[in-house]
Amino acid sequence: MELAACDLCDGTDFETIGNKDRHGQPLETAICTTCGLVRHAQVPTELELQQFYSTTYRADYNGESTPGPRRIMRAWNNGLRICSQVAPLLENNSRVLEVGAGIGCTVKVFERAGFSAEGIDPGGEFLKFSRDKLNANVQTKNLYAVPKQQEYDAVLLVHVIEHLRSPRESFEHIAGLIKPGGMFYVECPNLQAPFARRSKLFHSAHIHNFVPSTLQMLGESCGFRLRKRFGDDQDPNLQMLFQHLGEKQLKIDPENYQRTLQDLNRSNPLPYHARWRYVTDRATKVTSYLNEHLMAKSFVASVVNECQNAANTQTSKTSRRAA
Repeated sequence: MELAACDLCDGTDFETIGNKDRHGQPLETAICTTCGLVRHAQVPTELELQQFYSTTYRADYNGESTPGPRRIMRAWNNGLRICSQVAPLLENNSRVLEVGAGIGCTVKVFERAGFSAEGIDPGGEFLKFSRDKLNANVQTKNLYAVPKQQEYDAVLLVHVIEHLRSPRESFEHIAGLIKPGGMFYVECPNLQAPFARRSKLFHSAHIHNFVPSTLQMLGESCGFRLRKRFGDDQDPNLQMLFQHLGEKQLKIDPENYQRTLQDLNRSNPLPYHARWRYVTDRATKVTSYLNEHLMAKSFVASVVNECQNAANTQTSKTSRRAA
């Protein structure tokens, strides 16, 4: 069967690099031999994705339809990290939109840091917690339902791009949401790292897989320029902050295809587990998981209490002004 053209470079020559997903189920993964973008060989339709994300996604992908304390604690801490990276480049009270807001923790963190923050997500299960407990400004909405009126000073796309059938279409739409000179933060798994051993590397929900070069090429081809990259080449996640400058240019990195294949070889069992970074990252993760088990319930209770108190205080102020 003929494959759809590459979403990044429109290339039509692909090489198969995987036949199963991380659960051992059939999944053909291919790499574009022109630019090195890795993706599902057969990209699902938009209708199939809409049905998946609006119904069974949370239960299938996260194993729960209501966020548990550990997941909330992790999301809140990630929100603090992202805010600390992006906030220095924004004016106070800048308007910030998170696409794929999930639990809504990052939206609330930005709000508490002094920004006008809001979020959207196509699935509403986790957003109920955001609204009821965090009082975050979030709503169930698809990205393409947001009008391209360049109203936002910053847009956040955190662990969303890998789920999209057309990252290019999404980037181009987001470019229409951001003011000229505004910021665009993107975070996703880093295939270069690698973030998992080869047999666990590809996921049915991760349609596209990025390395630093492909993510930067995509951003530049949609009118963005890389302003700052956080982390290093061995970080399991890519963390890139782009600036919307409007000038589109696609510069293919001719060495990325072969370099990505070489990086994938490091995800084979022996080289993957023999890395010193694997040992240190594993130790950090185990420590983090232990801390979550011990502290998550009290941590979440404290966060929810602070958010509720802040909301009540704001309501009281509004009522006094109205009186």
